[in-house]
Amino acid sequence: MRYGVAIARGNLYEPGTYTIRRKVRWPHWTPTRSMIERDPELYADVQDGMEPGPDNPLGSRALYLFVGDRDTYLRIHGSPEPRSIGGRASSGCVRMVNAHMISLYPQVENDVTAYLHPPEDYVSARS
Repeated sequence: MRYGVAIARGNLYEPGTYTIRRKVRWPHWTPTRSMIERDPELYADVQDGMEPGPDNPLGSRALYLFVGDRDTYLRIHGSPEPRSIGGRASSGCVRMVNAHMISLYPQVENDVTAYLHPPEDYVSARS
């Protein structure tokens, strides 16, 4: 199965090889310190985190990406903003449509490898 995603804007995307070490249904979300420093106006109201729910940026499911035993703070997750899919929108994570993430989530086991490939020079389909 192939899913559309949104990746990080600018140079925030980190292609590489990761291990999924944690899976969470209806995750809590807290912006990272670097996100708050980069966009304080955007994250000031939620700097202490956000409870799970329909407006939570991690959506309904999240897969947590690690390098060894170190949490990278990168996630593959659902998104309450489906219009962002297919573009560069996040602060580092890989976003999916919530319904697609709900479908993918039970098929992914902890300790599997996730490969985040380098972005193409284009963001739309080519024929």
